[in-house]
Amino acid sequence: MRRDDLAAAFDPVAQRFGMDVAVRFTDERPKIAILASRQPHCLADLLGRWRAGELAAEVAVVVSNHADHAALAEFSGVPYRHLPIEAAGGGKELAEAALLDELAAHDVDLVVLARYMQILGPAVLDAYPHRIINIHHSFLPAFVGARPYHQAQQRGVKLIGATAHYATAELDEGPIIAQDVEPVTHRDSVADMVRKGRDLETVVLARAVRAHVEHRTLVFGNKTIVFS
Repeated sequence: MRRDDLAAAFDPVAQRFGMDVAVRFTDERPKIAILASRQPHCLADLLGRWRAGELAAEVAVVVSNHADHAALAEFSGVPYRHLPIEAAGGGKELAEAALLDELAAHDVDLVVLARYMQILGPAVLDAYPHRIINIHHSFLPAFVGARPYHQAQQRGVKLIGATAHYATAELDEGPIIAQDVEPVTHRDSVADMVRKGRDLETVVLARAVRAHVEHRTLVFGNKTIVFS
């Protein structure tokens, strides 16, 4: 049987049980767009892992609302697109339209928010359902705002963490793909917590991206089943 016929052959079973079916093959390498703002740690880590052959995918483009990472993308041999939202004329809607055009031009399968500090609107979210992965610190919703590590240090937390999830219209509440934590003590300064948090973010985001591109994730409601 040809690979193109597999999904059709399974269709009677899918219809009987009301299933959505997609067939993937291990030799297929999905195309990734990495979106980043000013912080480079997640972007640099993903590009390094990709160059080392750890990700079964192709990084098609790096997009940022700042111009900071052009040299990093060039070093990795990846096109870099600077889409400044503030200078977009019509504001965020025009900027997101330009982003969608860029993603379509590179035939992107997966969007990775590598500390991309912009909230995506419905147009982008609807275009890539369960195909946008975000990373954030696990203090949410306990410590929200621009200075979560300061709040955590003042409250004397004993664990810090990071969470990677699929982006949805409910901010930071999409299906979780990967998480991890690290202990901290009263000896850790805010700078120590920030450093440890960044380390966790790079590892957790890489785990989530790897699980997705290896087709090991299954979204069921607001949960994600991740096969080992």
